[in-house]
Amino acid sequence: MICILHGYLLEGSGSNLWTRAVVRALVLQGETVHLVCQENHPEDHDFIAAAYLYEPDGSVVSLFEREVAYPGRCVLHRPRLGDILPVYVADRYEAFARAIPMVKLLDTAIEAYVACNAAVVERVVRENAVTSIHANHAVLMSVVAERVRAAGGPPYAVMPHGSAIEYAVKKDRRFHRMATSAFQSAARVFVIGGEMRRRVLECFPDLPGLAEKLEDLPLGVDSGAFGLVERTGRAAEVARLAKVLKDQPRGRAGAAVTDLAAGLTRDELHDALAPLRSYQEKRPDGDLEAKLAAVDWAADDLLLFVGRLIAAKGLQSIVAALPAIFEACPKARLLVVGHGPLREVMEALLWALRQGEGDLVRKIADWGSLLEQDARPFEDLRLFFSELAAQGEWEAYLATARRTIRPERVIFTGYLTHRELRHLFPCCDLAVFPSVVAEAGPLVFLEALASGCFPLGTYFAGMAASIDAVAGAVTPDIADRMKLGTDPATKVADIAVKATAALALDGRQRKALRGHVVAHHDWTGVAGKLAAVLSEL
Repeated sequence: MICILHGYLLEGSGSNLWTRAVVRALVLQGETVHLVCQENHPEDHDFIAAAYLYEPDGSVVSLFEREVAYPGRCVLHRPRLGDILPVYVADRYEAFARAIPMVKLLDTAIEAYVACNAAVVERVVRENAVTSIHANHAVLMSVVAERVRAAGGPPYAVMPHGSAIEYAVKKDRRFHRMATSAFQSAARVFVIGGEMRRRVLECFPDLPGLAEKLEDLPLGVDSGAFGLVERTGRAAEVARLAKVLKDQPRGRAGAAVTDLAAGLTRDELHDALAPLRSYQEKRPDGDLEAKLAAVDWAADDLLLFVGRLIAAKGLQSIVAALPAIFEACPKARLLVVGHGPLREVMEALLWALRQGEGDLVRKIADWGSLLEQDARPFEDLRLFFSELAAQGEWEAYLATARRTIRPERVIFTGYLTHRELRHLFPCCDLAVFPSVVAEAGPLVFLEALASGCFPLGTYFAGMAASIDAVAGAVTPDIADRMKLGTDPATKVADIAVKATAALALDGRQRKALRGHVVAHHDWTGVAGKLAAVLSEL
């Protein structure tokens, strides 16, 4: 009997997606899985057979019990935590008034969180004859598993994901100590390929026996959910997407950023953008159907960005490359899927480019992420613009921007889940993931491959491993078009060149890309290995 510990939701990307996909695959294989997490809408997931809420006083509320059309079943257990949710990066969470980066929390708040979860997990283990535990992230669920084990519970494995290591373990000695202790007591530590193996070993160089505990567990993708769609069928696929969107709660409504003053100061731009963010971010835009209806799905070349709208994901590099891409590919459009503090900043940058307001464009590059807590300059944009000026090409760049950057060519969709993305990915020609920070395992890269959507990604860390893995399915020159360099001075120009070259392929590689994913990365294989290892603990 398996118990999986995940401190967050089932919707979204990253470890949320990993958990949702692995649990579903386990249930498909006939396993009974007890899942401890904070999912607020368990009824939306058809593999969950029962859900319970654990109150601080020890009482348990049955949210529902039902039959599921799977060989196995998942039982969800949600501890009621109060209003604080320790997170890695600042975000907004339904039901939590204070989703706070854990590095900012006092020891008392951390201990309250761990103790609350541990009490629930001990009860789940005791009442359900759980034989093994899998904990997501280096902290804090690993600490919960360690505490349960010390109290006589079953052996456990830990799967570190990049966010906890980068934003908690490396930044705060408290969490490094916690992770060290949890890893020491763990029976196994799963790693997503060579990049995460390297990070773990570098982060805990003095932990004896750690290398022997590491177990490779590849990334996965639901190859049944993502598939190929011919150009002639894209409009019909988007119509299916519209049906999925129908009656969903919406977020952003109204027009994009416009009519900014060219001479704005940084604080004035901040103040001008702030009121536009008074909406529920984790929802699709209110006018999304109308935006999608304006696209010529049979003729247009669609570029896609999917991810959190923060500077670390590199959306700013794509925006700066658009004048060159749009000039070379007159039918190209960009779809931006996601939520985050960079949205309005990017809309301001697009407006400045469209107006040819060079001073404001350069200012936004200097001011950087602006609305993020760790606002830093967009170094890739600063270097790119400086090089244009040094070569005497700055005015020509602005002229191209004025000519090509039109509002309808860049579509912000708002937040979409995999219910919607499964319809959108195969209708796009090119997906661009120009991350600034190294990522251990970019799941969206595999989803693009499964949909026949040609992926571009920064060639380092887990992205490089994913590109290298698929390289054998295509010719070397095609594989090379997937690789974006890591040098910030050339990132924008590289995106423009590689995106244009990839669009010129006109989808010839689609079947080969999908074939690789189906053969090597379906979630059923990942879940099968996880279950096998846990059964041997």
